[in-house]
Amino acid sequence: MSMRRLSLLLVPACAAWLGCGEAAPSSEERSPRGLPVLTPREGTAVISQDDVLPGCGEPDAGTGAGDAGTPDTSVLVTADSRYHSSAGVTVVPESLAGRDLEILIPHGIDFDRRTGTPVAGGMRFDNVPDGEYFLRANRLYFLTRARHFDLGLNRIGRPDAVYTSIMESTASLSFTHLEPWQDWTSAYDPGSSLQATSADVDLYAPLSPNEYPTAGATTLEDPVAWVYSGSGRGLPALDATKGDRLYVNQLNSVGAGTLPSGGPLVYSTVVSSLHPPAFSFTPDGTTSLPLSGALQPVAQQPFSMEWRLSEFTRWRTDANPTGTLSTPSLSLSPAPFGYQDGWVGYQGELLTLTLPRGEDGVIARRLAYGNPYPSSSGVVGTVGYSFRSATPVVVGTRNHYPSGGIYVIDRLDHLIAGPLQPSISPPRELRIDGVDAYASRVVGTTQPVFSWRPPVQGTPKAYVLSVIQLVGTFDANPTLRFYVPGDRTQVRLPPNLLLPGTVYYARVTADGSPNYEPWRAPYITAELLPNVSADTYSAAFTTP
Repeated sequence: MSMRRLSLLLVPACAAWLGCGEAAPSSEERSPRGLPVLTPREGTAVISQDDVLPGCGEPDAGTGAGDAGTPDTSVLVTADSRYHSSAGVTVVPESLAGRDLEILIPHGIDFDRRTGTPVAGGMRFDNVPDGEYFLRANRLYFLTRARHFDLGLNRIGRPDAVYTSIMESTASLSFTHLEPWQDWTSAYDPGSSLQATSADVDLYAPLSPNEYPTAGATTLEDPVAWVYSGSGRGLPALDATKGDRLYVNQLNSVGAGTLPSGGPLVYSTVVSSLHPPAFSFTPDGTTSLPLSGALQPVAQQPFSMEWRLSEFTRWRTDANPTGTLSTPSLSLSPAPFGYQDGWVGYQGELLTLTLPRGEDGVIARRLAYGNPYPSSSGVVGTVGYSFRSATPVVVGTRNHYPSGGIYVIDRLDHLIAGPLQPSISPPRELRIDGVDAYASRVVGTTQPVFSWRPPVQGTPKAYVLSVIQLVGTFDANPTLRFYVPGDRTQVRLPPNLLLPGTVYYARVTADGSPNYEPWRAPYITAELLPNVSADTYSAAFTTP
């Protein structure tokens, strides 16, 4: 799931505060998309100027002149939403008033700070000298020298849709003509499940019956089932006059032979679907979502793949010398409106294949997936292998496993045109203040310097440093992320970010996605395909 450079006046400080990285060679379980969203799975806006990104220490070409040839020292940040629907793409300007934004300009080992002024179309920051700066958006830090920075997001669904604060609701389910229901066996053989999706509004919602059908059943009657928002935002209001329709998909397990280790290979795919007429419904926490009808069989579309697990597992010690192999996975999902803007919108899974921890070798197989969506939609594949620490880090009552992974995301026809294998390997030799970061210790400061070596395989377009706080509750782990260009192999944290006496771990992602430009438009470009990345991760460390 990256930034720029310093002016000539700041070049002497370059190595001290960020580091001029050596040239890359030519040759939380996190989201594989790499970039966390400011608001759930959203969409984009106005394209900013093209920024030339010279290497560390190169002369700064400037950013143009203002009145009477005076250099422009302002920075404009925009964040329009770009809604994708059957009617096309609608750009809606978004106000940045009240958004937690700040510019940090490097000054030795410290930073000068600038706050912004809301203006029509975005937020303007004044008195920002030519050169590099961090744009901070909440807990995300983007290193850039752009004079127009685009925080715009791609969204799915009509722009006038209304989203409630309701994250879960009761549902009344009445289905016939199901494919024979399957019981859950294990995480690798999940049996049957139901999902509701829509591209008319942003909806991905697993359905959970109060009482599951018995094995082999082909009907389901449940007036007190549950529907959960899986998009990260509240359930939307459906409007029949706007043509809002849902899909209800049934997924079943399918056997496909044996694994290299000898165990069964089982995947889950859509086997039947219901596309009822448009109807109106507003979630209110009390009224049940009514879903009923006869599901129809979904034709299975075959494809062949050669998944070289060994090409992922061979990078285990680069990810972490003492780490272990964790979970390999493969999934296919719809791209509701094609590939023009990459993978925009989430409508559940067409196929998922999760293998047992540590599975290795090569899987050459012919599988098939069900796709109930129009032929104008695309199919995107994600293949990944995660790694994690061999023993947990215990904080309070919670066990944490520092982790990372290697991920490849692309349109399916491109993904399976050759063997499934990574094109970039993890960064190497992660250090904190010059000391091996793969061994747990108390660091000497709350403003450490993180450094690493480039990957053996592939050329990073950008690096992402994530500093993850390990908490004793089961809340989300607070995470700081720093996006820097692929010629950098060092980041010094700004002061007063890390808490004293607190446990963290760090992950550095080498992102080799050819169209990714987090120094200009991080959210828009993160969704462009292909997307390739690989992580190295530290042991837990404690601040003084």
